[in-house]
Amino acid sequence: MIDVVTDFTEDAFLGGQLRLKQKRSGHRAGHDAILLAAATEARAGDRVVDLGAGIGTAGLALGRRVAGISLSLVEIDPELAELARANAAANAIAAETIVLDVTADAQAFAANGLAPDSVDVVLMNPPFNDPARHRGSPDQARRTAHVAREETLNAWVHAARRILRSDGALTLIWRADGIAEVLTALSRGFGSLSILPVHGEAGRPAIRVLVRAVKGGRAPTRLLPGLMLNDESGVPKNQVTEILEGRALLPLAEPRRLTAEAIPTAALAGSSGGSP
Repeated sequence: MIDVVTDFTEDAFLGGQLRLKQKRSGHRAGHDAILLAAATEARAGDRVVDLGAGIGTAGLALGRRVAGISLSLVEIDPELAELARANAAANAIAAETIVLDVTADAQAFAANGLAPDSVDVVLMNPPFNDPARHRGSPDQARRTAHVAREETLNAWVHAARRILRSDGALTLIWRADGIAEVLTALSRGFGSLSILPVHGEAGRPAIRVLVRAVKGGRAPTRLLPGLMLNDESGVPKNQVTEILEGRALLPLAEPRRLTAEAIPTAALAGSSGGSP
């Protein structure tokens, strides 16, 4: 019997708690989106916006973990937005999908229900590869998802700042060697930064940074102990496996009174709304 190759795959995330349909070619969801969700603090009743949501991975992973949030998935590509809409429905996660360029003006955001000062939590995984050092993919969707223009980060942070309420929180992931760009972008209107370096291998420089920032925040910046994805043998660490399977959180997602170590999701059920 001959297998028929389709244009889409259905893949399991969070240890099978989340099943997402995505295109076989082009940009594919991976660990970055799950780490972003695991770094995002939200509670029942919060209005949450995933900017540049793609097929919805990060936002839906957060929606799976935290019941009762009002979730909006913002994506510029209509085909990916339709996949995000279908993925939300297939996983029984209530989510609104909005086709919108993150760099659009305030009027365009408001026309799509995202007025200034109306959101509690924003999470985002902007395109972050430096075009001067990374060859862009010939696939347009992959190139749009991966390669940052000079103004990309500032424009995305500006969009988040505009829609967030005072004391609302932004969580983002970026390449580690671009941390100076992140700090510069967040210096306008954000404070109370928490920064988590992510290392691919023990003894090697960080490859990503996860950053939580509060609109109007004034607390000192916290540089947290780095997250090591793999041990010296290249084997994923148990802590990382638990995070990727949705059984633990990253310290950025913890209520500030708790210690800066990943803890079981169940321990936060009372404050985050619990798992459905």
